[in-house]
Amino acid sequence: MGAGGGPVLVLNAGSSSLKYAVFDADLTERARGMVEIGPGGAPDHPSALERALARLEAAGLPLAAFTAAGHRVVHGGASLTEPARVTPEIIGKIRDLCAIAPLHNPHNLAAIETLGALAPNLAQVAVFDTAFHAQMPEVARRYALPARAATADIRRYGFHGISYAALAEALPEVSGAPPPRRLLALHLGAGASACAILDGRSVATTMGFSPLDGLDMASRSGSLDPEAVLVLAERLGTDGARRLLWRESGLTGLAGSGDMRALMARGDPAARFAVEHFAYWTIRHAGSLIAAMGGLDAVAFTGGIGEGAAPVRAAIMEGLGWAGLVPDRAANAAGGPGLHAPASPVAAWIVPAREERYIAARTREIVAG
Repeated sequence: MGAGGGPVLVLNAGSSSLKYAVFDADLTERARGMVEIGPGGAPDHPSALERALARLEAAGLPLAAFTAAGHRVVHGGASLTEPARVTPEIIGKIRDLCAIAPLHNPHNLAAIETLGALAPNLAQVAVFDTAFHAQMPEVARRYALPARAATADIRRYGFHGISYAALAEALPEVSGAPPPRRLLALHLGAGASACAILDGRSVATTMGFSPLDGLDMASRSGSLDPEAVLVLAERLGTDGARRLLWRESGLTGLAGSGDMRALMARGDPAARFAVEHFAYWTIRHAGSLIAAMGGLDAVAFTGGIGEGAAPVRAAIMEGLGWAGLVPDRAANAAGGPGLHAPASPVAAWIVPAREERYIAARTREIVAG
């Protein structure tokens, strides 16, 4: 079936879930869902994919109907900087990157290989989270480490790139205005990061070598002194330190829950501090990104917290008053999409996340040649 024919399947395979969505030729969403992996859910990724495909078939979307499948792949490294049709060579490169992305790429690869076994003739496309940041200046990408074999792949890659690319594409539709030259994009959710987008390109971002760096997250620590990491590894072992930093820190470490809605509803001292900490460090990192752009024209919020937590947005916008942002409190409380006062020199917007739609669009382009 040609690239303009049947629907496109989009898969996002994570450690504990497989998310899926289906889009028609005009990028209208036909279906969306998630299969949990683990206790009470599917035992593994192949089983999760089979359950997802069974649900879609029951909804009138059999596997044979799809034109292509697009996959979110978290890490593309230094060489995979554009969406790519899946080939043995591409699979090999994704597999090689599992060494520096052990918590993400193996799951992405499992979905690709399982689907390939189930439908060998179905075109598959990999869309990489790191690709949007691939053109960051070298001074923004390189850590101050000596050039040795052991450090060759240790650099700032940046993540959430699919979200940022989709946001930059969608913002003019939301704002009704041309793209801003200096855009601070805030992807705030269970995973959280910020990005400086100058003339449509990423020039700096808070996540670095891994998606652990930068802002507070639901269970990830965000930025931490490297010596503190070494001390934790000595005390807890490498696996213990990794578990602490990825699974037991962030909002969970500060207040026992990574759910921002629950923390705002609780209102006890630990919950209030966690919310304040999240906003404070978002503002701190935002200041660095604004400096990287030489100023600020607009701010855009996306992700679960960015779109749904008005008090968090309010705190961040108040903290960016020095950069020229004058928020409209009533508009923010009402959920936007515009969040700035009419006379504000800096605009602020809510841009609903549409990563899956972006992946579907890039998949169609690649399959069409």
